[in-house]
Amino acid sequence: MKNGKRSNTKQAVSWEHIQKNGEFETMELTGKEMDFCTDTARKITDNVARAVVGKKECTRLLLCCLLCGGHALLQDVPGVGKTAAVNAFAASLDMDFRRIQCTPDMLPADILGFTVYDANTGKGSFCPGPIMSRLFLADEINRSSPKTQTALLEAMEEGRITVDGQDHILPQPFMVLATQNPIESVGTYPLPEAQMDRFMMRISFGYPNKEEEKDIMRRYGQGDPLGSLRPVAKTKDIIDMRNAVERVYVSQAAADYIVDITRATRINSLVRLGASPRASLALMKCARAYALINGRDYIIPDDVRLLAPAVLAHRLILSREAAAKGMSKEDALMEIVSAIPVPV
Repeated sequence: MKNGKRSNTKQAVSWEHIQKNGEFETMELTGKEMDFCTDTARKITDNVARAVVGKKECTRLLLCCLLCGGHALLQDVPGVGKTAAVNAFAASLDMDFRRIQCTPDMLPADILGFTVYDANTGKGSFCPGPIMSRLFLADEINRSSPKTQTALLEAMEEGRITVDGQDHILPQPFMVLATQNPIESVGTYPLPEAQMDRFMMRISFGYPNKEEEKDIMRRYGQGDPLGSLRPVAKTKDIIDMRNAVERVYVSQAAADYIVDITRATRINSLVRLGASPRASLALMKCARAYALINGRDYIIPDDVRLLAPAVLAHRLILSREAAAKGMSKEDALMEIVSAIPVPV
């Protein structure tokens, strides 16, 4: 990867389907495009930071998911700002946003919508549910029943829903954001592995440090900062940034590094079920988006290492050996990653 620098001779049309001389080929980004992407990303993170203290990196991860066409699961203890972060993120984008509060008695129709039939004509009309929006938040998703959770699978994977045998295409860009509390178990239904795998990232916020917590008290003691947020990016801006992400250069060394990490999760004694090829693709896409919003048109190993816990850890099932050691999925993953040589 020659110090992470991109060769000026790289020219091509589609990273998804075309490889030449063993390297991923892309059409280079212009300086104007790079400036636009980094400036827009900065505006979004700064705007969210007006209401959410000390979580700029979490905002960048959410933005990476959106730019990759992925979905994000925000998992942490109550009260650390998960829902506030989603609300601030949505308020920063000029995109329609809908939210539901998940409960055990919620039905799939409460999310997807339903068909109303006219007794006189015998024809039905579709009443869209809240998922027919660009940004959709399922708050406390693990409180909904497995049947309701499953209703999200088609939407998250294929960008459409099926109601009474009729397909309905979701608007693009489309992103599902979900929150859940990993500690509480009463009245909850753990997400199945298939559902977890649909989330491109699982993001944990953690507790704020002392100064951040004092800042939270000061800001929210004078009102609700969320109410003053206004959009700083349009839907077209996000679409343009998505197109730019697909042109971020991935060297063969970087691609090998990503594959080495995911393959290592399948053979390590700490892991019973490792990451799938879908995870490799997700990690590459996120690394591209992360490089772009940080002002680079090429990815470096640090992008991959930083994103690996958020992209891969929730897809793993640990072995009894890891459980006996009291390791979390993130601990096991980072032990695996640290054993893999970093390309230079």
